[in-house]
Amino acid sequence: MPAIPLVEPAQNEFLASLEAKTKHPNPFFRALAHRPEALKSFVPLYSAIMGPGPVERRTKILVYLACSYANQCAYCIAGNEPTARKLGVTDAQLNALKSGEESGFEGAELAAIRYARELTRTADAAESRAPLKEHYTPEQIVELTLTASIANFTNRCNNAFEIQP
Repeated sequence: MPAIPLVEPAQNEFLASLEAKTKHPNPFFRALAHRPEALKSFVPLYSAIMGPGPVERRTKILVYLACSYANQCAYCIAGNEPTARKLGVTDAQLNALKSGEESGFEGAELAAIRYARELTRTADAAESRAPLKEHYTPEQIVELTLTASIANFTNRCNNAFEIQP
């Protein structure tokens, strides 16, 4: 049971339209619907960050999961693991990511994971920034930073609201 009551779609037209598109309830959106303006702004922001961009989708999902595992956000983990598997991430890699290990990752992916973990831990990433620059352009670094930021945002909201998968 979430820590706050969730808004029903009948109470919010925008929420109802989102759930009609996905064909299933979204407790995160139902919580955000208490602030309709925030929900309306969040959806395009999330799409702009997590949609097509200069960083491969697989890398963005790995970054999202690295943050979600670090924050122990069950809802975000459950929502992103199936996508990771579809993008070729193995169970061994997911287990390594979950336990904070680095086995199964190298090069650009490993640099992005280290960066996401450090951003989550310190909000600075002073140690992992230079290695990241060896693999990514400034545009890609912005996208990776936004991905880690939106993951930490949703993780913290879901954990604060006690939203479970």
